[in-house]
Amino acid sequence: MKEIRLKNKIKYIFTLFLCAIAIWANSSTLSSHRTTEDSIFISSDSLIAHQLRAKGIRFSKNNSVTLLTNGQEKFDDLFKAIEQAKSSIHLEYFNFRNDSINGELLKRLALKAGQGVEVRAIFDGFGNASNNRPMKKHHLDAIRKKGIEIYQFKPIRFPWIHDIFNRDHRKIVIIDGKIAYTGGMNVADYYIKGKKAIGSWHDLHCRIEGDEVNTLQKIFIDMWWMVAGEKIIGSKYFRGISNADYIKGLIPDTCKSAGKKMVGIINRKPRISNEIIRYFYINSINDAKDSIKIINPYFTLSRKLINALRNAVKRGVKVEILLSEKSDIPLTPDCGFYNAHKLMKGGCVVWIYKPGFHHTKIIMVDGKFCTVGSANLNARSLRWDREVNAVIIDKETTKELDTLFENEKKKSFRLTEKTWNEWRTPWQKFKGWVAHLLAAFL
Repeated sequence: MKEIRLKNKIKYIFTLFLCAIAIWANSSTLSSHRTTEDSIFISSDSLIAHQLRAKGIRFSKNNSVTLLTNGQEKFDDLFKAIEQAKSSIHLEYFNFRNDSINGELLKRLALKAGQGVEVRAIFDGFGNASNNRPMKKHHLDAIRKKGIEIYQFKPIRFPWIHDIFNRDHRKIVIIDGKIAYTGGMNVADYYIKGKKAIGSWHDLHCRIEGDEVNTLQKIFIDMWWMVAGEKIIGSKYFRGISNADYIKGLIPDTCKSAGKKMVGIINRKPRISNEIIRYFYINSINDAKDSIKIINPYFTLSRKLINALRNAVKRGVKVEILLSEKSDIPLTPDCGFYNAHKLMKGGCVVWIYKPGFHHTKIIMVDGKFCTVGSANLNARSLRWDREVNAVIIDKETTKELDTLFENEKKKSFRLTEKTWNEWRTPWQKFKGWVAHLLAAFL
């Protein structure tokens, strides 16, 4: 009798357990279905802001963003701002190439240091060593004698293989804690003059005025503590309630939304925010309702990004990608072309830019939001290096970048199966296949 009761009790408990699983599974399915349904009616810009806030990204709504669409614009604007600095100039770059434009920059920085302005600069050891005009010890000694504090992040040491990852790939300048520059350009004269092997060099930078200057300043201060061992403390380094109205002659933000743009800064720090750049790109693509436009120089991608782009096409989103025919490095572009061909066959529209090299790193979604920054769509940026991107949730800024994209399409050819076979030799196609196997290291 006791055995029968025990068996009945076990059956009863087991039945309750199965019911609980069924209820949980059903509710999860309904919840997932409801979330999917809800996302259909929520605009992509609202979705990405919500998703990034959930990851701790702060947005502010009082920013101006001025796009600087070539090297001449960037350096002219930056030099004018530096010449009018009153208290501090902070620079963080992947590299300062030892050439004419760097000489012009250092001359202005030395002048400001002589006037009592605090000038601090950081550059990456690998970025310095990997360019053909590196700054050496005697250059740095001369710079320091002029009152400029300059430090190298992770100098390359034997065996150098240990130093190729976890680099500082950011490009940031903050002046008086009031205005900031960020984007894809380092300090080198080829941003203006181009390179003999590849022709003209195309890139994009931006100047930010508003509360997100404080976010970029915090990133620099954190990095300075790491490389110099000095804590930078004080309200004078931050925007507060005053603007940099005393800095005159800069290229204006001509958008009607100037001073009211919603901007958030995504900062990739190894072991702290490893996934944030990849998270932003995948969610931006998944959130898209109408259109996605991408320009990126190193298009090695991850499987998740490839799948996200394919799925966007299946949802009816028009996906357009612009890649350069020429590049400054080997193998990586072959992987990018291999991926582009696969995506083209999956319904993406791919444009191959012919005149020079496009080092620009942007995405525009639905005409509603965009990003400008240092991050490439390769493993280095998504998995290894320190990067910073400005996420700009503003239709007018996005329209400016959409217009840039449309103009660059006119200088490109569209990739089709016919143009692919005419353009790429069997050997080049094979190189692309091999390169895509190495994508995790490119």
